[in-house]
Amino acid sequence: MTTMLNGIAASNGIAIAKAYRLIEPDLTVNKKEITDVSAEVNRFKAAVEKSVTELQAIRDRAEVELGADKAAIFEAHLLVVNDPELLGPIEDKIKSENVNAEFALKETADMFVAMFESMDNEYMKERAADIRDVTKRVLAHLLGVQIPNPSTVTEEVIVVAEDLTPSDTAQLNRTYVKAFTTDIGGRTSHSAIMARSMEIPAVVGTKEATSTIQNGDIIIVDGLDGQVHINPTPELIAEYEQKAKAYEEQKAEWAKLVNEKTVSKDGHHVELVANIGTPKDIKGVIDNGGEGVGLYRTEFLYMGRDNFPTEEEQFEAYKAVLEGMKDGKPVVVRTLDIGGDKELPYLQLPHEMNPFLGYRAVRLCLEEQDMFRTQLRALLRASTYGNLKIMFPMIATLGEFRQAKAILLEEKEKLVAEGVAVSDSIEVGIMVEIPSTAVMADLFATEVDFFSIGTNDLIQYTMAADRMNERISYLYQPYNPAILRLVKNVVDAAHKEGKWAGMCGEMAGDENAIPLLLGLGLDEFSMSATSILKARSLIKNLSKADMEKLAEQAMQLKTNDEVLEAVKAAVQA
Repeated sequence: MTTMLNGIAASNGIAIAKAYRLIEPDLTVNKKEITDVSAEVNRFKAAVEKSVTELQAIRDRAEVELGADKAAIFEAHLLVVNDPELLGPIEDKIKSENVNAEFALKETADMFVAMFESMDNEYMKERAADIRDVTKRVLAHLLGVQIPNPSTVTEEVIVVAEDLTPSDTAQLNRTYVKAFTTDIGGRTSHSAIMARSMEIPAVVGTKEATSTIQNGDIIIVDGLDGQVHINPTPELIAEYEQKAKAYEEQKAEWAKLVNEKTVSKDGHHVELVANIGTPKDIKGVIDNGGEGVGLYRTEFLYMGRDNFPTEEEQFEAYKAVLEGMKDGKPVVVRTLDIGGDKELPYLQLPHEMNPFLGYRAVRLCLEEQDMFRTQLRALLRASTYGNLKIMFPMIATLGEFRQAKAILLEEKEKLVAEGVAVSDSIEVGIMVEIPSTAVMADLFATEVDFFSIGTNDLIQYTMAADRMNERISYLYQPYNPAILRLVKNVVDAAHKEGKWAGMCGEMAGDENAIPLLLGLGLDEFSMSATSILKARSLIKNLSKADMEKLAEQAMQLKTNDEVLEAVKAAVQA
């Protein structure tokens, strides 16, 4: 019997495939006394052998599909799993204390991890992470459970998870992962944003996907209406195949606009650009008629690995993106935005009660200057290959902006002194995602070259509503007059100083918000590449003058819902 789950349509499209559960197994270890010591040692050795075979296969596949740097991670894991210095004490513990292999493994590994982590040496700290990963794998074999590894999938699947972290999503193999569905999250959760970036359908916030869907179940993910169907009937599959076909035909209609500029009905031009996570995303930007890149999330360069990317690695990535956007199309690169729910295993950040309001983004970069300067040098070196604009995230005060810009100029001077070519036309701007910055936009506008409004955080901070929390999702209100007034304040402040204002939050690609943003005078709309042609088609049929009247009216209304009704009435009129 077909079961249907309702969730939030987070990324457009329809997919039909087998389910692949990306769920961490329970690795709880209990101490047990054993009588047959040699059998227990053999059981441990068998689990180690299985782990070796798995790691070799993963390493070989990683080398082919992801490159030598990713394969090196698993090479390090193989060294650990074959290390007699680790294996010997575990076997000794089983023999001398008559304890089960799981307990001996965990106790010994925890001791080594604690020892390495306490050392004041980066290399040793990295070894701690390797031991932790390998231990987990061997432990899973001993406990008879499976650790999922999405990068090793070799058939078309739909990923089912409680949630997907940015690093989980970065590891998904686009060839085989056709969609995903999660228990939690909203349209602006990182998993949803990444799905749109990867151009795969997604339904999030279903509440019970993981408790209802089993490995191998056939499921339909309807990213248009926010539904997930489990083990559908042949009739329902046929119905959805028709729906998918109609959607593809609609996309083909939008595709006719791929080489056109984005111009309103009364001749006003705005730029539609894309949010990207990796250089591979550039193809999607070009195929969807993007007029540039409005947000390059550089943190994905740092994820899915066990150490910082080198200056050279970063330079090559930034160069590839700048060269990919031909004809001087702009590329706005956001400097490292780690913290909140984006973690790096090799960067030991303090535990925080409220990480979204804590030590993250530019705050972290101004403290960890070596890391920051390496990134800025790579960006400056790449700047001669295209139209680079640098954007600092999470700026709360003018002091932070001035400090970040001063570091940038210092690194530029050093490079020029070394005889390295650096562009002289790099615009330096900020992401406006903190209410204090939006309120003080007139003062910032005298010093920055541009604004890009990050609505995902701006809305949650303004409404004091965690965007990942389903219980208060009703407070995540992009059309609330308070948000519209802040956006207007930022846009007007930019224009008064002859600067431009863009938006890189998810609101920029929202078909109900676009008419309002056009009316508020936004110059640049940055969205997932797959939303560009639909947005261009919409703007083509809107009059800027009429939308200005709509925006003025909307800012005087009292609720989010009233604004939404006014937009729908104006667009349909």
